[in-house]
Amino acid sequence: MKELRVLVTGGASGIGAATVRRFAQDGARVVVLDRDPAPGAHGVRADLSDDASVRAAVAEAVAHLGGLDVLVNNAGVGAVGDVTANDDEEWHRVYDVNVLGIVRTTRAALPHLRASGHAAVVNTCSIAAWTGLPQRALYSATKGAVQALTLAMAADHLADGIRVNCVNPGTADTPWVQRLLDATDDPAAERAALQARQPTGRLVSADEVAHAVVHLADPRSSATTGVVLAVDGGTHSLRLPARQG
Repeated sequence: MKELRVLVTGGASGIGAATVRRFAQDGARVVVLDRDPAPGAHGVRADLSDDASVRAAVAEAVAHLGGLDVLVNNAGVGAVGDVTANDDEEWHRVYDVNVLGIVRTTRAALPHLRASGHAAVVNTCSIAAWTGLPQRALYSATKGAVQALTLAMAADHLADGIRVNCVNPGTADTPWVQRLLDATDDPAAERAALQARQPTGRLVSADEVAHAVVHLADPRSSATTGVVLAVDGGTHSLRLPARQG
């Protein structure tokens, strides 16, 4: 991992920030692409809904790093409600960031990844791509698209020597989830319900997701591509008896 050149979108907070820290701890050189890069790692500012902005930011990151080995497409936005809850404008906005944001960033990064001997792309997807979650219609639709896009990209770029995988976190203990909880009438009760939904009885930590991302990007995982890796406390695969008491 030493001196691996990494670009992380949405790396200023939550899972992205944890991923940046983990890469840095393992000796990689990291640039953060974000609307508002936080102090610490080298940051470039970009709006994922603007192709020119993305291309300029990727070019700046590559110039700083001297090339690119790993792209982590982590940035995304949320949405709440059933299929009737969001108007067309909101559907377009969330798809523009969550799906087309990955397309724009990867498209700009591809020439540089093709030149790497250890090229990998890791997309942050969600358990929502697999599991029907209440009041998450728009968000789930975008994450289903991200999962399908990941597999298509893995097939398309195998001959380029670029591995493409994604992680599907369960409900993670991040600032975004906390903001959702804070907007409810009883945040403590809502948090308890989210914890109970996961077989482990707790939320996934950002560091646990970051560990999975770095594992998939690691050159030692060279036989791993086209993989959807759940980091969800068993939500997707386990069906346990209801807890008593």
